[in-house]
Amino acid sequence: MIEIIAVIVACLFFLVGLAGTLLPVLPGPLTIWFGMLVYGIITGFDDLGALFLVAQILLALIVMGVDYLFSALGSRYFGGSKAGLWGAAIGLLIGLFFFPYGLLLGPFLGATLAELIIRTKSDQAVRSGLGASLGFFGALPIKLALEAVMITWFIIRII
Repeated sequence: MIEIIAVIVACLFFLVGLAGTLLPVLPGPLTIWFGMLVYGIITGFDDLGALFLVAQILLALIVMGVDYLFSALGSRYFGGSKAGLWGAAIGLLIGLFFFPYGLLLGPFLGATLAELIIRTKSDQAVRSGLGASLGFFGALPIKLALEAVMITWFIIRII
């Protein structure tokens, strides 16, 4: 019975973690890892070993690195600044309230507006917005794939 509760709790963390892949405010991969840790604490780490948890935290850190790297490279490649990155993140959050169009337009509009606030050239601001959006969406498949590996490995481990 306790193992069923532990699996349910871990799955809730996994769902929140996967949501965090889209929401830059939530640390998605770390939340997924924390779900595994909580499972281990509840079950006494019977199915999980230290090596497994270390490998999983490394995967979580890689996912976070991919996210930052793609957004930064996308924005930088198109001439953006840190303000553009922050604008893209805030635009994404606001855009979630206007799903599905807000999800597509939010990062672009947020980065563009942030760049316009600190710069005078509108064409550069639009390019930065485009770069931040492309970086964010370009990283999504990789992040989701790595998180799927994390969760699948966990499931295989506990079965």
